[in-house]
Amino acid sequence: MLSDDFIDLLKLLVRQPSVVGAEHSFFRVLQRELEERGAKVTWYEGLLVAQGSDPMSTMFSAHIDRHGLVCTGPNEFQYAAFVSANRTDLLNNSVSEELMSKITERFNHEDVYAYDPWSGIYRGKGVIKHAYICEFRNNLIFEIDGLEDVVAGTPIAFKDKLDVQEDRLAGQLDNVISAAALVHLFSLGFKGTAFFTAQEEAGKSWRYLLEWFRRFGGSTNRLFVVDTSPFPSTEAANKQRLVLREKDANATFNKETTQLIENLCTQHGMSYLYKNRYAEAENNKREANGLPASSIGSTELGRIIAASNGLVDGTTIQIPTTGYHTMHESASNESVEAFIKILKIVSNT
Repeated sequence: MLSDDFIDLLKLLVRQPSVVGAEHSFFRVLQRELEERGAKVTWYEGLLVAQGSDPMSTMFSAHIDRHGLVCTGPNEFQYAAFVSANRTDLLNNSVSEELMSKITERFNHEDVYAYDPWSGIYRGKGVIKHAYICEFRNNLIFEIDGLEDVVAGTPIAFKDKLDVQEDRLAGQLDNVISAAALVHLFSLGFKGTAFFTAQEEAGKSWRYLLEWFRRFGGSTNRLFVVDTSPFPSTEAANKQRLVLREKDANATFNKETTQLIENLCTQHGMSYLYKNRYAEAENNKREANGLPASSIGSTELGRIIAASNGLVDGTTIQIPTTGYHTMHESASNESVEAFIKILKIVSNT
C-alpha cells in the first residue's frame, strides 16, 4: 500500500509548475523538500543534485520538466518543448507533421495558468480554445482565452492536481511521479545521489547530467534512470508492474545492471516487460500490415551513454502508464508500489 507521506508529497509536487525550459521554480520546491529530509542539495545549470551520506553508493536520475506552453508574442503561445529544443526554424523539418497533428487535439479546453519562471508566482489563468499548425513557422500555435496581457517568455502550465482513484493515480505524471519517489527515498534513509534534470522533453537533459559526471564522476558510474513508460490501454499497462529496457534508439544499456534489475524483479515477484522487445514485436505487426515501423523509443540514459564514451552506463526502471503526455496519465497503485520497492532494494534503503 502506498504511504500517506508519498501521496501527500506527490499531491504537492503535481501542483507546482515545471514547464520544459522554465523549471527553476520547481527546483526551488524540490530543494526545500529534499533538505527537510536531510539531503545535501547542489544546483547546476539544468540540474539539481541531492546527496546522502554515501553519494557514490547508488545513483538515480529523473527528469522534472513537464509539457506546457510559452508565450512568444502578444496573445501568442507555442508548445514549450518545441521552443526549448530550438525547433522553431523555417526549414519545414523541425517537427514531424504527424506528431504536431496529434498534439493539436490533445489539449483543447484544458485550463492553464501563467507563472513567473524563477519564483513560480502566479500570473493569471486561461483556457485553451484552439490549437493549429503554423505553416510558416512549422510549430504549434495555441489560442488561449484569459491570458491576453501575458508578456513574451512567460511559461504557461496546465492546471493539474493528483487524482487518487481506487486502484490508480492520475494526473500529469510524467515525470513528477519519479521525482516524488526519489524525494521520498530520502525520508526512508537513502544515502546515495539523486539527479533531477531539466529539459528532457526537449532532448537536452543528458547534456547537463554528462557535465556533472565529467567533473565529479568516479570510475564506476552505474546510473539508474527512472521514468514513466506509455502503453495504449490500461489493459496493456496492467500486464506488468515494471518496465525495463535493454536498449533504446540511441544505445545499448549495461547488460549486468539490466540483469540485476530483472533478477530482483523475479526474486520479489514483480512482473516486468522489456519495452524494446515490446516495441519490436509491435513493429513486426505493423510491417505485416504494410505500415512503417515506429521508433523503439529514446531515453535520457541512451543519449548519455551514446555521448559519454564509456564514462556513464546503467539501465532504466519505468512505471507503465496510460494517457501519455496528457493531464490524465495514470499508473496503477501496484506498479507505483513495486517501483518504490525496487528503488529501495537497489539502494539498500
